[in-house]
Amino acid sequence: MQEVWELVHAERKALIDDLSVLSPEQWERPSMCSGWTVHDVAAHLVNNARTTTPGLLLAMLRARFDFDRQNSNGVAEEKGATPQLTLQRLREVAVRKSGPPAPLASRLVEEVAHGEDIRRPLGITRSYPAQAVTAAIRYQTRTSQSFGGAKELAQRVSLVAEDAGVIFGTGPEVRGPALELLMIATAREAREGSLSGPGIELL
Repeated sequence: MQEVWELVHAERKALIDDLSVLSPEQWERPSMCSGWTVHDVAAHLVNNARTTTPGLLLAMLRARFDFDRQNSNGVAEEKGATPQLTLQRLREVAVRKSGPPAPLASRLVEEVAHGEDIRRPLGITRSYPAQAVTAAIRYQTRTSQSFGGAKELAQRVSLVAEDAGVIFGTGPEVRGPALELLMIATAREAREGSLSGPGIELL
């Protein structure tokens, strides 16, 4: 468990470093999360890091158990009047060990996937630790789509992470870098041309 938190904290700190050099215009750039800017995603990560089980229950009650509304409310609560204020809040939660009542590996999914939601539109690349990415894929492929996972996908195809030497799922192969496989396992688009194999037709 401690090892997972160390990976989560490392991802938060790496994102803080990337965000710290952005211009005001870049903070307002649309992210890969529909309807959210880079600033919004950063605020969401602050909110997520502050979340506790009792806090989430209260937030869901306020949102009338609408998950999207609860997320939007969380962004509104944590989004500072300026990007620098939000960045400071992200620094304050960088080493927290709280989160929603879900398996700890879900924190890695959150940090890596949302990290890419921010970085890709800005043209920023990061070399993620293989352990963090493969743990995130493993969690996704064991979690039902109804809970935001990709278990059903892994029942149709095999996800072959060529750079990590691991395979998830059964069926025709989809081959590519682990990070790109995580993108499709989180209902995002992989980089064009990054995936290959007969299983692509089943995505």
